[in-house]
Amino acid sequence: MAKKRATATQTKGTKGPRAASEAAVPVVGAREPCPCGSGRRYKACHGREAAHAITELVRRPFEGLPGECDWVALRELVPAATVPLTLKDPLPDGVPSVTLATVLPMAWPGLRRDTGAVLLGLQNDTASGDVSRDLADTLRRALTAEPGNPVEGRRPAPDGPRLQDLLDLTAPFVPEVRTGFEFWLEDAAAATGEVAASLEQANQAAIPTVRLGGVDAAYWCETPEKNHLRWVMPHAEEALLDALARLHAAGTSSLGDGTRLVGSFRAHGLVVPVWDLPVGMSADEVEKPAAAFGERLTEALDRTAPLTSEERRARGGFTNRQITLS
Repeated sequence: MAKKRATATQTKGTKGPRAASEAAVPVVGAREPCPCGSGRRYKACHGREAAHAITELVRRPFEGLPGECDWVALRELVPAATVPLTLKDPLPDGVPSVTLATVLPMAWPGLRRDTGAVLLGLQNDTASGDVSRDLADTLRRALTAEPGNPVEGRRPAPDGPRLQDLLDLTAPFVPEVRTGFEFWLEDAAAATGEVAASLEQANQAAIPTVRLGGVDAAYWCETPEKNHLRWVMPHAEEALLDALARLHAAGTSSLGDGTRLVGSFRAHGLVVPVWDLPVGMSADEVEKPAAAFGERLTEALDRTAPLTSEERRARGGFTNRQITLS
């Protein structure tokens, strides 16, 4: 039985007898005949517009959502975490809750538990250039999936809703960082055999991570050679790099003895500065230095004078070491 396909509203001036300036053309396979009746394959007709819309990169897909910086962190940095989500509309009958998770078993995009509860996986490959639209499509399908079933990935309709359309934008977004993936199961303590072994293997691979409590979207992690602090910041990139350069040139960019601001990377339109920390420095020990740095950064962001030659060199060093994850 053929699967029902998504429908997108597209226009094409004079592509065949059925084409009209306001015609609704269903999305079909790239090699299938275009539904507009032109006689051409979809990819060579209306599919060109659909392909452009579906692959156009949205630089900040989580912009406008509460906790944008934490969305980025959970997508790129945090191994195991969950966040309860609140929808704009009431939940359907039989769906007691919706929970965002960093990753789900088998890298499923979504899952409807036996209880009817919905889990939405954040760390998945996406079919379009808009992570928000992909996640919204998965969420909508998970809400109506049969209990006890995963939701597979697919290409969303170019005009489909985004998370910003589905979620309550007044609800708080507070991640709960986990030490492992027990949240995959309703009763992890009762897991046996292959299920228990898979869970143990996943837990062993997870890097210990802690979200700091005194500043927003800053995550401490522990690795064998050194610890790190990775802090997702909401500031405009150029202004932030200038501020970091000012602090670095003044010798005030570290978080204390043995720590060092080593650079930054871009992720989903935001800049993420990274500090190396001594192996023995715990997340609790980073709290006060991070809060103090936040105050210094605020002051540096308020400065508008041109960078000095030393500050420009510091900024150049950050720029040369910067990478883009997404």
